[in-house]
Amino acid sequence: MATKLDKTIRREIEIDGEPFTIAISPEGFRLTKKRFRSGVALSWKSLWGRHGGEAPSLPDSPEKQ
Repeated sequence: MATKLDKTIRREIEIDGEPFTIAISPEGFRLTKKRFRSGVALSWKSLWGRHGGEAPSLPDSPEKQ
C-alpha cells in the first residue's frame, strides 16, 4: 500500500555531475540546482493535463512477470 503524501519531502539528485534538489509536495514538485533559489516547478494537475488525462502505457514490472 502506498503512503499518502501529506508534506513536502526533499531529496538530492545528481544530473550530469551537478547536484540538484527535488522537492515533492502534495501540490507538485520543484527541481532546483543546489545553492540556487529558482528552479522548475510543475503542479500535478498541469502534469496530468499535458497527457490529456491518459498516462502512456508502461511495460509490466518484473514483479508481475
